[in-house]
Amino acid sequence: MFKALCRFLMKLTGWRFEGELPPLPSYIMTVAPHTSNWDFIVGVMARGALGERIHFLGKHQLFIPPWGWFFRAIGGSPVDRRKNNNLVDAVSALFEADSNFKLALAPEGTRSAVTRWKTGFYHIAVKAKVPIVTVGLDFASRKVVIASPTHTSGDMQADMDSIIAFYRGIHGRYPKAIPDYVPSEK
Repeated sequence: MFKALCRFLMKLTGWRFEGELPPLPSYIMTVAPHTSNWDFIVGVMARGALGERIHFLGKHQLFIPPWGWFFRAIGGSPVDRRKNNNLVDAVSALFEADSNFKLALAPEGTRSAVTRWKTGFYHIAVKAKVPIVTVGLDFASRKVVIASPTHTSGDMQADMDSIIAFYRGIHGRYPKAIPDYVPSEK
C-alpha cells in the first residue's frame, strides 16, 4: 500500500528514477546534495516507491515527541552530534548484525554549504565490507539518480574523487558548490 502511494506521489510530482538499486543484500548509500528539507521528503517518497527497507541516521532532535515515533518507524536512528561517538564502529556493527542492512547518509551532514564532506560513510563501507551506492536528488530534472555500486579500492583519494565527480552533475533544490576531497590532517 505504501509503495503504491509513494509511486503515485512520485508520478504526481513529476519525479522519476534514473538507474536502479543493486540486487545486493547490504550497502551504504550516499545521498546528496543536501540543500533543503525537501530532500528528506523526496528521499522518503523514493524509498517507499522502491519498496526497500533503507535505514538512515538523523540528528537526535528529530526523534523527540511528537514525531520521534514516525522517524523510527520509517527506519531512522538518532545521532547526537554534540557527543563524540564512535559512529563508524557502531554502524559497522549494524551491518554485521543484519546481513540485509542498507543505510542512507548525507555526506555533507547539513543543508548548509560546507568546505569538506564528512567521510564516515567511506570508513563504514571499508569496515563493514559493503559497497557504496551514490544517489543524487536532481531537482533540475526531477530525477532520483542511482549509480552502480562502488567498492572501496583502498585508495581513498581516488574513491572520493570519483564519488564527488558523480555529484557535480546533480543539481540540488538550492545549488551549492561540491567541495573537492582533501584528506584531513591528524
